[in-house]
Amino acid sequence: MATDQLIRLFAEESRVRAFAAVALGADTPAKVMETAGLSPKDAASALRRLQEQEVITATDDRGLSVAYGHFRQLAREGSARASASVESYGTGDERTEAVLRTFVREGRLIRLPAQWQRKLVVLRHIAERTFEPGVEYPERTVNEKLRAWCEDAPVDHVTLRRYLVDLHHLTRQYGFYWRPSAA
Repeated sequence: MATDQLIRLFAEESRVRAFAAVALGADTPAKVMETAGLSPKDAASALRRLQEQEVITATDDRGLSVAYGHFRQLAREGSARASASVESYGTGDERTEAVLRTFVREGRLIRLPAQWQRKLVVLRHIAERTFEPGVEYPERTVNEKLRAWCEDAPVDHVTLRRYLVDLHHLTRQYGFYWRPSAA
């Protein structure tokens, strides 16, 4: 069962209530009805659907329980899918990729690394992805582009701009910025 199937399963309020009742210890359909406040028809329908999807199971003594093992399996599968679809930045260097995966997600800076060498890697990446070499950008445009990187990050665009200028990833003159060709 995929995550989206699980979400659809729990989109129905009666199923959520029935599941919660079982999770809280209701081990018979009658106890589920009472605990969840459902009609016999709604409780039976919800329990049937939850059992079909293997979210709850019937125990040996004809009781009901949450299929925690099934949830653990879903979590492992989801983790495996997530690691298989790890974002690649196209650097070709595994160390650089690891640093970027840690501090950059979906084109956004999560935070600047404290370690200087890692900070250099992240700042170089931002400069290369944001500015074309030799193209002049007015300060307002530079601020907008860097602000997009800093959205929800604990660092602001001005700090980022200062680092880029100080490290010569950007050159500044008369209110215009450009990325040197050799940067």
